[in-house]
Amino acid sequence: METALDSGLTAWMLVSASFVLLMTPGLALFYGGMVRTKSVLNMMMMSFGAMAVVGVVYVLWGWSMSYGSDSVAGLFGSPVTNFGLADTITDANGDFVIDGGLPVVVDVGFQATFAIITVALISGAIADRARFGTWMIFSALWVTFAYFPMAHMVWGGGLLGGDGPFTSIAEPIDFAGGTVVHINAGAAALVLAIIVGRRQGFGTVAMRPHNLPLVMLGAALLWFGWFGFNGGSAYGADGVAGLAWVNTTTATCAATLGWLAVERIRDGHPTSLGAASGVVAGLVAITPAAGSVSPVGSIALGALAGAFCASAVGLKFRLGFDDSLDVVGVHLVAGLWGTVAIGFLATDTGLLYGGGFAQLAVQVIIAVVAVAFSVMVTAVIGLALAVTMGWRISEDDESAGIDATAHAESGYDFGGLGAPRSTAFRGASSSVPASAADAVNTSEVRS
Repeated sequence: METALDSGLTAWMLVSASFVLLMTPGLALFYGGMVRTKSVLNMMMMSFGAMAVVGVVYVLWGWSMSYGSDSVAGLFGSPVTNFGLADTITDANGDFVIDGGLPVVVDVGFQATFAIITVALISGAIADRARFGTWMIFSALWVTFAYFPMAHMVWGGGLLGGDGPFTSIAEPIDFAGGTVVHINAGAAALVLAIIVGRRQGFGTVAMRPHNLPLVMLGAALLWFGWFGFNGGSAYGADGVAGLAWVNTTTATCAATLGWLAVERIRDGHPTSLGAASGVVAGLVAITPAAGSVSPVGSIALGALAGAFCASAVGLKFRLGFDDSLDVVGVHLVAGLWGTVAIGFLATDTGLLYGGGFAQLAVQVIIAVVAVAFSVMVTAVIGLALAVTMGWRISEDDESAGIDATAHAESGYDFGGLGAPRSTAFRGASSSVPASAADAVNTSEVRS
């Protein structure tokens, strides 16, 4: 352990952590623009609510469960060893604890932002219809029993990381969160969408995004913040961070082209929603591979991610589950592809670079384990909350709009056509009109 402070590394990690924290408000804008007018505030509140809950929980037991020294069977760290960051910030002499030139408390902040965005991602699958209180309790439970153990298993010396059983085959690679963040959140989104059930009118009533400029602004902020996500995961302002930066940009550009190409061939026209979604698909796919593939490899990885995700988002209509904002079609699909693609494209160990099948086999295994673990934990938590608290708002409240009924607010005031605060406060939700903007939502953008 290097105990001398590296001020350059510390500055780099503080900036990276700030970038990643910005991603959650960016996600709020991205998701908020994709829902109908009467749901925009609730959608954004779910991101901000996740930020509030996880920000507290991470300090109390999240760091200890993710990176604590006392591992429980390689599945999670003991939540009591470093509860409240005990023995983490300063040592017995009152000096800041330094690891590898970095104050550990800075790493705590960096890792907390990853936990926050992961929980917030799930919310897009249950837009328009979930009780806010149930969501807040779910956020605390899911981050505790799904995210923290996964982070420990992959990055904290657990079963799926360098100290686990797969190292004898090949070193598992997840540079910045393909398994921990995106597969974890995407699988949880699928389970939760099934448990919560479909929105009224799903598949028959138009539910177009109400504000596409907001969606594109959110995508831009996500892209900007993602440089901290991937670049910061190099843990140094060095060549690896530079490679991650270039790969992040290149894969994202290629994924946008891939998504737009599918739309042009399939639907006859590329869309702004497709461009924004392609951006996110590329960012997700390159996340696990940012430090292990070449920029040329990232082009192939990104282009295929865009095409795969553009094709996958329509499966919800065929299979009958209501993943409102395509968390499954983007984060689960791109997360799986990015994690597995390392086995083909890693410049040191990938199959296409002469590395054989070992890396590919390990990447497939850790992806499958991540899906299975997230599905199991989310099903238990989701069903328990369905029985004890209930997930769904009433049909009248859903029809009137969750902004008015759950938060007593409306996102827009169209000359008095927005949901009146006084009516929402009285609880007469069935009399609250939908806003004028919803009346023109006449067709689905995604098909």
